[in-house]
Formats: sequence, structure tokens, C-alpha cells
Amino acid sequence: MSNENIKNGNPLIMIHSVYQSLTKAEQKVADVILVDSKESMYYSVTDLAEKANVGETTVIRFCRKLGFRGYQEFKLAIAQNIAGIVDRASEELRETDDFNELAQKITLHNKQVIKETLSLIQESQFQKAVDAIVKARRLYFFGVGSSGMTASDAQYRFMRLGFNAECATDAHIIAMNCALVSEQDVVVGITSSGSTKDLVDLVELAKEKGAFIICITNHAKSPITQYADAILLAAARENPLQGGAFSSKIGQLHVLDILTTIISIQQKEQSQLSLEKTAKAVLDRLF
Repeated sequence: MSNENIKNGNPLIMIHSVYQSLTKAEQKVADVILVDSKESMYYSVTDLAEKANVGETTVIRFCRKLGFRGYQEFKLAIAQNIAGIVDRASEELRETDDFNELAQKITLHNKQVIKETLSLIQESQFQKAVDAIVKARRLYFFGVGSSGMTASDAQYRFMRLGFNAECATDAHIIAMNCALVSEQDVVVGITSSGSTKDLVDLVELAKEKGAFIICITNHAKSPITQYADAILLAAARENPLQGGAFSSKIGQLHVLDILTTIISIQQKEQSQLSLEKTAKAVLDRLF
């Protein structure tokens, strides 16, 4: 059976069909997925490797044996082949829900995201991030796709507080910025999955250049965290069909709101002066 034929079928069925041809390490990966395929959609590549007690390269090799280019494409196929997936925590959305029911369920879900994000907050990680930011020469906020929009929001807020802040969402621009950073700079990588290759590889480059690395992610154990000096966790789980969900952005923005508030309090005079200057700068642009 060719890899293309495997890829086009139901990946769970195909895992069974090729199981005996897998190495023992790859069979461990298959076992984790087959035991709870729905839950596995939310694992990062590092999560799955740990649960299977194998290396990340084994997970990638397993996915490629099934005909997929990598782990993310495999997860997407899993999501597409599990019927009836609607992840709204305990409040499942139904086609029969009226407007008020939909609005209430979504509101409850988003409140839960903020509550869960609060439970993930580690003061020591925030303090390390704050200490690095307040003495940085320049701040760089990087994100790809939906997380790029969060990076743009972050750059805007820190600029209002008087920081020399840059934002990039294009992989080529991120690469050039990372090649030019120094030990005086702070790089903030924003990625829900923690596994966005265009970002992870470039954050590694910035780390090699000596920049202080902060990551904002939903996964404590994901590829980007191995390069981070401070890890700020946001709640909200996405399966591959929900990439860019607003709930993930709410978690990211909540983390940034806490971070900027701490800094504005610690740097009260500078922050207040900068907020006044930037407000006056746009005053004549408003009716």
C-alpha cells in the first residue's frame, strides 16, 4: 500500500493496518493515539512523545510512515475523521441552539478560558519576563498566522507604554530580525501550539544570538519552550480544525494584559508619561 493511499484513508484504521510493520518505538506512539484518539488531537509533538516514552523524531517518523509530511498534518487528519467533534468544554454547541443559548455558552466558555489561564500563571516566570523587558534595548514580538495578530496587539500596547517595540508576522522578516538581535534585546514568541516551525526555528536563532526569549503558548512542553528563558502559559485547547480560535487569543491577551499591567505599575512614572504623549499624538486624528 502506498503512502498516498494511507494518507487518503482514515488514519486510525490505517494505523491498525500497518501496526505490525512499525518499529517497537513507533508502536508505542500508535498505542497512545489508539487508546484515546480524541484527546490526542490536543497533544503537542512533545506531549505525545512523552506519553509514548519516545523521542520527538520517532513521532515524526511515525507520521511520515502513514504518508503525512509531519505531525500537524497527521493531527488534522485525525480531527477530520472523528465524527461530531465540537469542543466547547462542557457546553457543547448544537445546531438547535437559539441565539441566547449560543451567546451564553460561548461566554461561559471564554470565562472558563480566563479562569484556566489564571490557574496556569507562575509568578516566577512573569517576574523573569518583567525584569528582562524593563531593561531591554528593544522588544520583538513574533507570531505567525492568528498569533501574529496577538503579536501586533502586544507591540501596540508596549509602544504605548514607552518601549521600543517591533512586531513581525512574516517568516522572512522574523528571520532577518532574529539575525540582528543582541543580548540587550527581548524576543517574545507567541504560538498557541508551541510547534509552529516558522517561529520555533527562528526563536532558536535569536537564542543563539543572546536575546532573552519569552514564549506565550498553550503547551508547557512544546518545541518552543526549550529555547525560552520565561514561559507564560495561556489556556484554551484547539484541535487542528479550530486553529486560530478566538478563545486561544483571549488566553494570550489575558496573559499580555497581566504582563503589561505589572510593568505599568512598576514603571509608573514612565508609563504614565508615555501614555499621555502617545494619546496626544493621535488626538487630532479623532473626531
